Amino acid sequence: MTAGQRILSVWWPQLAIERWAKTNDLGPDAPVALTVEGTHGLVIAAVTKAAAHSGARVGARLTDARALDPSLINVPADLAGDAALVGRLARWAARWSPLVEIDGRDGLRLDITGVAHLFGDEAALVEDVRRRFAALGLSSRAAVAPTPAAAWALARFSPSPARGEELAVLLAPLPVAALRLSPQSVRTLERLGLKTIGALVGVPRRSLARRFREADNPLDALDRALGRKPEPLIATACEPCPRSLLRLEEPATYPEAAAQALEQLIPNLVGQLEQRHLGARRLMLIGFRVDGSMAVASVATSIPSREAKHLQRLLADKAAALDPEFGFDAFALEAEWTETLGAAQESLVEALSGTRDIARLIDRLCVKLGPERVRRPRARESHLPEQASDWVNAVSSLRGAEGDAAIQKRGKKLDCRASLAMTARPQRLLDRPEAISVIYATPEGVPRRFVWRRVVHDIDRVEGPERIAPEWWRAPSKCRLRDYYRVEDASGRRFWIYREGVIGDGRGGAPAWYLHGLFG
Repeated sequence: MTAGQRILSVWWPQLAIERWAKTNDLGPDAPVALTVEGTHGLVIAAVTKAAAHSGARVGARLTDARALDPSLINVPADLAGDAALVGRLARWAARWSPLVEIDGRDGLRLDITGVAHLFGDEAALVEDVRRRFAALGLSSRAAVAPTPAAAWALARFSPSPARGEELAVLLAPLPVAALRLSPQSVRTLERLGLKTIGALVGVPRRSLARRFREADNPLDALDRALGRKPEPLIATACEPCPRSLLRLEEPATYPEAAAQALEQLIPNLVGQLEQRHLGARRLMLIGFRVDGSMAVASVATSIPSREAKHLQRLLADKAAALDPEFGFDAFALEAEWTETLGAAQESLVEALSGTRDIARLIDRLCVKLGPERVRRPRARESHLPEQASDWVNAVSSLRGAEGDAAIQKRGKKLDCRASLAMTARPQRLLDRPEAISVIYATPEGVPRRFVWRRVVHDIDRVEGPERIAPEWWRAPSKCRLRDYYRVEDASGRRFWIYREGVIGDGRGGAPAWYLHGLFG
């Protein structure tokens, strides 16, 4: 153990399920288990609170958990996605330490020796770590100790490690599993009556070492935890962002200096992107002034790009607006957000898809109008008309091509009846259905007359109904089904109306009528 060394261990006990919950369509109370392939079938890797209450446990087989709760929902775990998230969090955690190690699939270990005073003290640093990860939607546990193994044990097994106590005293009441041994070694120790770390201290080393292999020797693990044997951290490899730098011999005081610097910065940056098979999503131009201050301009792209002319055009106006004040003596162009981009060829004989042209147009509009004023439609997984799409920022993390592919993939899953129904949808859909008064011959019959915005419409033709059930996995149990009708009034105007609910369905009073869209 290095004198004065301090290690911070961070653990996210629910990382997999919390990451899944951000992108799923199920409600927060759904009994969901994330599973992986095991030797004898699917094994549970993470569970929601509802699934835990019904008896599902991490490490149990899915078949055993479903015997306790047949309604348990199985979702394949995304181990690669979880690992990628941990890698991004490790790079982000460099704000607290220059040495960050990825600790398995759900944690980090940071060497905070000599840096805690920058945040006040160790307690303030730990609180800052918890608060920032909570803002990201991740529940975390953290502990500080003189050794990496002890920090790992305290973060996972100690309810609230007391400050100021000796390390051996803090570790003594913890279970032997806190020494990070294999499950077989833990079971062997428990059979011998050695259930806590403190119980291992008085055991003769030779007699205990004979029962275990070197890798699973609990005494070696104890020595690492107490600092008697070294355990260095392995820093996470972090490749720097592509960056192009230009230093000037003399300070430039004219406003055109930044725009002229782009002519040298962009080719250099594009070359780095090509070598690493990357495309830029966000570029930042920094002008360093002689007085130590900086001027910054940034732009974002809707799809990854390393086309020099396009990037030059996006940055030209913003670069010209940078104020040199007392003069610039250096410029830097950095691709702070990149995505993988391989070599691509549209077509030699067929018509071009136009995806790149649309992306360039979106990028130019965002530069001129601001990214918050440029939006695009996005398809959603919902069969309710008003929830089947929404509007998102045009420059978003979901690329347009991927969104189109997802829409096409979902479209292939629709059966013929659903496809025919979709073709009969109106061209204009109201943002919110508006209540109307309807006269009909029988409670379950077709409408004959309705009043919308104080105007009476006599119905001449009716098509329907098209029944749409409520989304029971999202909506509460009191939501009612809908019967949609395509109607035409005496003047030839066509409307899309629906009746919400059926008499006697037990979900409210009389059915209500709404107008949802207009044809033509």
